[in-house]
Amino acid sequence: MSVSGKAMVAGVVGRPIVHSLSPRLHNAWISAAGLDAAYVPFAPAEDGFARLVGGLRGGAVRGLNVTVPFKEAALALADQADAASTAAGAANLLLFHADGSVAARNTDGIGLLAAFAEQASMTDLRAGPVVLLGAGGAARGAAAALRAAGVGALRIVNRSLDRAERLAEAFHAAAFGLDRAEEAFDGANAIIHTTSAGLTGEALDWPLDAAPPAAAVMDMVYKPLITPLLSKAQARGMPVVDGLAMLIGQARPSFAAFYGIEAPASVDARALLLETLR
Repeated sequence: MSVSGKAMVAGVVGRPIVHSLSPRLHNAWISAAGLDAAYVPFAPAEDGFARLVGGLRGGAVRGLNVTVPFKEAALALADQADAASTAAGAANLLLFHADGSVAARNTDGIGLLAAFAEQASMTDLRAGPVVLLGAGGAARGAAAALRAAGVGALRIVNRSLDRAERLAEAFHAAAFGLDRAEEAFDGANAIIHTTSAGLTGEALDWPLDAAPPAAAVMDMVYKPLITPLLSKAQARGMPVVDGLAMLIGQARPSFAAFYGIEAPASVDARALLLETLR
C-alpha cells in the first residue's frame, strides 16, 4: 500500500472504536487494489461528533463509516439522505462532497441480506414471519431492510413492550413482550438478534424450541463469532448466520462509495478477519 500527498482518505468513527475490524478490512482491499489511499479510525468524544463532521466538510476526507453511538446523529447532520437511511432513522455511511455537502447512506441492510444469502441461502426471508429480537436502532435498520426486500410478516420481541410497540407501529409489524416470545417464535422463518448482549456473553434464554427446526438464526454480534444464541441454534441443527458476514456485506458498498471501485475479490475477507479475531 502506497500513501502519498494525493491519497484518498476515508475512515470509521465510533466510540469505542479500538475493536473495529473495518480498518483491517478496508486497508487490505486498498492494498490488493494498489490504491493510493488510506482508511483510518476516529474516536471523538460523544459530544464531539458534530464538530468532526463539520470539520470534514469539503471532501478532504472522502467519507466515514459510522458505528455506535453516532448513527442517528449522522443522519441528522447530513444534507441529503438515501431511502435506506431515512427508513432506518440512522446512517452508517457519510460521504463528503467538494461543495461542502454531506450525504447519508445506510448499507447495514445490504449487509444483513448479503449475510443471509451467503450463510443461509436456502432461507427465503419473504416466505414466512421474521422475528427481530430487540427494538433499538439496529432492529429499526433491519426492519427497514427486510420490508424493502419484500418481507411481509415481521414480529418484534423486546424486554420493553412499549419500545417493541413503537417500532412495530412504524413498520406495521406485531409486537411481543418477553412473556410472549414463544408465541412470536412459533412458525418463524428466521430469527435475528439485533442487540449487543452477545458481546459480553450475556443472553436471555430465548425459546428456540418453539421455532421450526429449519428457521435460520442470526446474531449481529461478531465477537464472539458464535454467541450463546447461535450456539444454542447450532445444537438444534438450525441454520446460523453470524455478524461477521453482515460486517463484510455492509463494507463492500462502502468501499465502492469511498474509492470508486469494487472491493477486490482476491481478498478472502472472512479468512482475513477470522485471523484477526483469534
